[in-house]
Amino acid sequence: MSLESDIAVLRDVPLFADLTDDQLRLLAFGADHRRLRQGEVVFREASRADAGYVVASGEVMLQNSRGGRERTIGRFGPGTLIGELALITETRRPADAVAATDCDLIHVTRALFHRMLEEYPEIALSLHEKIADQLGRLTAEILSLEERFQ
Repeated sequence: MSLESDIAVLRDVPLFADLTDDQLRLLAFGADHRRLRQGEVVFREASRADAGYVVASGEVMLQNSRGGRERTIGRFGPGTLIGELALITETRRPADAVAATDCDLIHVTRALFHRMLEEYPEIALSLHEKIADQLGRLTAEILSLEERFQ
């Protein structure tokens, strides 16, 4: 894929939607590609997470094992950022990620993302607002389920 096509894919990611063209170009230039064949593992559950993956083409399936049973959490296609939290802080992967089809992934390291935040502090403000909005929506969803658990 070309730098311009990578920028177009990154622009569709909600976390990166407010970035300028120059910021997206820097992100795309600093990222690398991972091409996987169907069935190849992107990452394993409980492994150290130090990067996010944007699906440029194909589909990635998230799976976890609970109680000895493998469960599919979802399938994610182009424009999806997998491992968003790993861009912000050190964490562990909550599930396995496996290529459901042949895939091209844009690999964005935490170091690259932090460099973006240092060079463009306004990104951090936008990120803070997005996380606050997500937390607010999640809290509202939890509260709406409260009656079911009483």
